[in-house]
Amino acid sequence: MARRKPTPLVAASEVLVWILFALLLVPAGFAGWAVGHYTSLGKSSGTTTVTVTAGTTTSAATTATATTATSGTTTAPAAGGNAAAGKAVFVSNACGSCHTFTPAGTNGTVGPNLDTSPTADATKDNMDLTAFVRQSIVDPNTYIAPGYPKGVMPQTFGTSLTTTQLDDLVAFVVGGQK
Repeated sequence: MARRKPTPLVAASEVLVWILFALLLVPAGFAGWAVGHYTSLGKSSGTTTVTVTAGTTTSAATTATATTATSGTTTAPAAGGNAAAGKAVFVSNACGSCHTFTPAGTNGTVGPNLDTSPTADATKDNMDLTAFVRQSIVDPNTYIAPGYPKGVMPQTFGTSLTTTQLDDLVAFVVGGQK
């Protein structure tokens, strides 16, 4: 009796179909993520009321409504920026992947700890805190925090962020200083 050749569990054509499927699915998924990620910057599904506290008193004049995905109490914004909207900019630009910052709930260690470092570094550099934070975002190699290498922070935030986004991000970082 002739012995039959065993059939393979997976045919070559089936493997090719799966490879083609994966090659089309992965870029399509990434494109969908990128479009959704970058078109939602600064937008939210609803309006959130954020209480902004200036000093030790809170009044009706210090309560603002912001259209962001964040909520909570924050300190007074710097340079006219909206700290609540700044949190959305911080999150959407993945700042927390490199920086520890308690108001954002992040714990990155690639860059300086934003809970304390900006205040200490601005003092060392004899700069106003708001101006120091802005410069550190727009031109990050001007001042390098001790213990961190030059050239790690992206150089593009000065052009990729709008003026409003930059003001909001600065207000968020400055407002979170201890």
